[in-house]
Amino acid sequence: MTTNPLKRLRPGARGLLVGLLTAVFLAPFYLMLRNALMDSRSLTSPEWTWWPSPMHWENFTALFDDPALHLGRALGNSLLIAGITAPVSTLLASAAGYALARIPVPGRGVLLALVVATLMIPGSVTFVPTFVVVGSMGGVNTLWGIVAPGLFNPFAVLLFRNFYLQFPSEIEEAGRLDGLGWLGLYRRIALPSSGAMLASLGALAFIDSWNAFLWPLVIGQDPSAWTAQIALSTFLTSQTINLPGLFAGAVVTVAPLVAMFLIAQRYIVEGIATSGLKG
Repeated sequence: MTTNPLKRLRPGARGLLVGLLTAVFLAPFYLMLRNALMDSRSLTSPEWTWWPSPMHWENFTALFDDPALHLGRALGNSLLIAGITAPVSTLLASAAGYALARIPVPGRGVLLALVVATLMIPGSVTFVPTFVVVGSMGGVNTLWGIVAPGLFNPFAVLLFRNFYLQFPSEIEEAGRLDGLGWLGLYRRIALPSSGAMLASLGALAFIDSWNAFLWPLVIGQDPSAWTAQIALSTFLTSQTINLPGLFAGAVVTVAPLVAMFLIAQRYIVEGIATSGLKG
């Protein structure tokens, strides 16, 4: 009995493909760490070096020793902003999605249309009006001025709505027999059942808030309100470019995101799979 040679090659081919894709995705992290451990001369040299020797670990300590950079404070600001924006925006989106999916109120379709319409408006159109509103309320150079506009996430609202539309109505009917109202049904039944969605969208909101640049740049004009991304931009000026410092700062600022993704990757996949979005 002869066997198909393609069957014997499939596991090896799959392993080779996975290895190639892994190398492609890990290449940016390798380049960041390699460049962060080099000096300016070797980094700009035309001769390629796979790994620096010696390794300049002082590039990392210089980040926090620079009094003009305020990287430690900037990292703290980014952590505080993302730590507030992610859970609050996710919970607000969950509550709004549940209301749009379950509570039969007049005008619910109009409200859903308005939420969808906000996704069609370019951010450049609302940027200046948002700045005028936040500035008139004294939000310039404050952390709350950076946080407030990011608390409403219409895309997350739609994902939660799709999720709650698939939620079994029999469970809610059992809750009504126990005397629960809409708020009780949401708080005690629907919300605990959406843990995967909360974790996945919360992680994505954390990453999006951590990587935000333009809005924190405009609002946080004082160094005390800088985020990590704004602090990194100081390495690029019209006079000088500190490439080793820039790559070292990139390694430091991307580390929390990598940790967040490694922790939440299972929930991200599960949350998207249960959101009602079918490929």
